[in-house]
Amino acid sequence: MSELSWILIGGLLMSLIAMVGSVTTMLPPSRLEQLLLPLVALAAGSLLGGAMFHMLPHGLAACSPLVGGSWLAAGFLSFLALEQFLLWHQSHDPQGSQPAAMAWLILLGDALHNLLGGLAIGGTFLTSAPAGIAAWAAAAAHEVPQELGDFGVLVHSGWSPRAALLANFVSALTFPLGGLLAYAMATRMNVAGLALFGAGNFLYVAASDLIPEIKAKTSGWRAGLHLLMVLAGIVLVAAFC
Repeated sequence: MSELSWILIGGLLMSLIAMVGSVTTMLPPSRLEQLLLPLVALAAGSLLGGAMFHMLPHGLAACSPLVGGSWLAAGFLSFLALEQFLLWHQSHDPQGSQPAAMAWLILLGDALHNLLGGLAIGGTFLTSAPAGIAAWAAAAAHEVPQELGDFGVLVHSGWSPRAALLANFVSALTFPLGGLLAYAMATRMNVAGLALFGAGNFLYVAASDLIPEIKAKTSGWRAGLHLLMVLAGIVLVAAFC
């Protein structure tokens, strides 16, 4: 398949993952709670594996250390800045409107997150189709628990399940848009930098958001289970090498 075909198919499939929130209507809350943290651990491992075994090697092979490190830092810091902005906006929101405002902020943040993710994964597909597939799989593993969480927040904020699913899907359409932008920019810039930008995104989300989540809510045998799930995510993505 052509690079554009990989980017389009991957982008549209990623957008469909936004519909995963529908499973929450079929599972008892207790069962969903049991599954969520292991899924978060698997997502953390897959993001680490995607960055370490695919995006970093391919990106650094085509860039100087200074340029490559700059792209990596930009990817990491862009997600830090986005998260800081969302947290700042939430803390300055009047208490009465906070749930509704937070729902819209989540959708905005998710749309920006998907746009940047589409840019990064599109750039990775342009450097290597196998690396793009591995990066896509890692991102997809992260999207499942994230979309479940986003769906839950929207419904908690007063949205109907149907409206929440539709809004999640619309915000996810920025992912294929980002992929198309990467394809359009391929003749004007070094696309290997986008792969490194995406690696910085992956490392930030895994280290700053997902791993602290499983560490904070882990005790006894679940600690071992979550560690195994992180390792499984790394190994599964490394198998694409």
